[in-house]
Amino acid sequence: MILGIPFSELAWLSLALLSAGAITGILAGVFGVGGGAVIVPVLYELFALMGVPEAPRMPLCVGTSLAIIIPTSIRSFNAHRAKGAVDMAVVRAWTIPVVLGVLGGSLIARYAPADLFKLVFVFVAGLSAIRLIFGRDSWRLGDTLPGALAMRLYGLVIGVLSSLMGIGGGQLSNLVLTFYGRPIHQAIATSSGLGILISIPGTLGYIYAGWPKMAEYAAVAALQPPLALGYVSLIGFVLFVPTSIWTAPLGARLAHALPKRKLEVAFGIFLTLVCLRFLSSLFGF
Repeated sequence: MILGIPFSELAWLSLALLSAGAITGILAGVFGVGGGAVIVPVLYELFALMGVPEAPRMPLCVGTSLAIIIPTSIRSFNAHRAKGAVDMAVVRAWTIPVVLGVLGGSLIARYAPADLFKLVFVFVAGLSAIRLIFGRDSWRLGDTLPGALAMRLYGLVIGVLSSLMGIGGGQLSNLVLTFYGRPIHQAIATSSGLGILISIPGTLGYIYAGWPKMAEYAAVAALQPPLALGYVSLIGFVLFVPTSIWTAPLGARLAHALPKRKLEVAFGIFLTLVCLRFLSSLFGF
């Protein structure tokens, strides 16, 4: 036994987390996302094996995902910025409303039922999957980005939904930017900058939100220090980060080299399967 977990089980979990981290890093660079769409469903299954009850499991996945996204997003953003593809004007316009949205979402997380996190995940991931699989260049809300007020509202919504879903905001901001005529590569690169704005305050917010749960679930080792702080799993963070950081620049290079359409469809199918998994759990299957 190590930290209350059998050694064989801990070794298997470590291998699974390291492998998932590598995939997450590639997706962070390819799609301009922090990888939360991959991290959250993977952690959901792994935390179940670690004995985490249903009620705190989903917010634990979301909080841990936000923590993992911090270094991944920084590496992805730097890689895209080095190519000159990031629209810093958009990043600056969204900075304050996105951070405010994240803080609001973290406060909601302190009191929200577990099903809310699944519903938000299914809603956002479902929209993204539809866009990825069926989207056309003709799907637009305009040829140029809207005014300052609309941009601030978009940023606020992106911040709230991202913090409840455990993503770096890339999926939502990609939708907004491409719907307003921005080229997909620029949208991906610019979206990578939101991961930093979302993940850092989001992580701190989930530590705060989950702090009372450590006492409430005192018998659950995965929710106690040194394995966790509030709704952030430290073991998940430590094992995900090394491989995700290593592979994030590779993903950024792939984004500029591989057929985008095939990657979009593949990721859209993955998101559809995740949505079906969470919907089945909502109905008790």
